[in-house]
Order: sequence, then C-alpha cells, then structure tokens
Amino acid sequence: MRAVTITVHGRVQGVGFRYALQNEAQRAGARGWVRNRRNGSVEALIAGEATTVDTVIAWAHVGPPSAGVDRVDAVESSETPPDGFEIHATA
Repeated sequence: MRAVTITVHGRVQGVGFRYALQNEAQRAGARGWVRNRRNGSVEALIAGEATTVDTVIAWAHVGPPSAGVDRVDAVESSETPPDGFEIHATA
C-alpha cells in the first residue's frame, strides 16, 4: 500500500473540493481523509494501490469544475489511513 499526503493550492475552498475529492477517492477505492487548512489550501491523505493513489492525485490537479487549482504538493506518508475516506475538521 502506498500513502501520500497532498496539499492543493488555489481556489479550492468554498467550491466543494473536499466532497468531490472524497467522491473520487471512494470511486477509485482509496482510503484516507481530506480537510481544509486555515491558510486556504486543502490537505488530504490518499492511500491504496499505487495506481489508485496516482489516479486520485491526478484528479486533484484539476478538481471539480468550480475549483481553480494552482498546484499540488505531494509527499510520501507513513500515516495509517482510516477505513474508508473521511472529511476531517479544518486544521
């Protein structure tokens, strides 16, 4: 299993990004979580088979139609993901 923490920058809050990412992750079969950050970005842990993680990260570079993604930072993670894909409180 591969786990990656991503931070998505741009117009990504107030546009349904977290819910759309949760939907895409569940559709792909990924586990993890997503949350807004106080600095205006969105952070997510995405875990699963490498191709699954790559699929969700690729989607995050575009996001939902109302978003405006400027960049996505990704780092490998050793965090154990929850079962399923959760929306967490803002951090």
